[in-house]
Amino acid sequence: MPLSEHEQRMLEQMERALYAEDPKFASALEGSGLRTYTRRRVYQAVAGFLVGIALLMAGMVAQLIWISVVGFLVMLGCAVLAVTGWRKAPKPGEQPAGAVRRPARAKRSMMDRIEERWQRRRDEQGR
Repeated sequence: MPLSEHEQRMLEQMERALYAEDPKFASALEGSGLRTYTRRRVYQAVAGFLVGIALLMAGMVAQLIWISVVGFLVMLGCAVLAVTGWRKAPKPGEQPAGAVRRPARAKRSMMDRIEERWQRRRDEQGR
């Protein structure tokens, strides 16, 4: 579910405040480590897929069906890992919501609490 304009502005304001307060911590939260990890996982899955092809071919040449079946299963498993890893990788320039993904319900309640605090501060300053 996309954020409303108000929530988007609040988030941008919090991000600016975080960068101003602690730029080192803010840059650590950007998610480049996650992107590197998922990229490495995809590359490993591709290498495993190639090993699976080699096992499949070796089983066919040696006429040992079980080696071919193992090769096929390795290929299948690596293909699943590569596809799921690729989908989870954040795109360049995209900022992930956080290092740990939480259910939408937890995010919404956190945003509600932040918005309540924001409103309270606003009302206190307005009086």
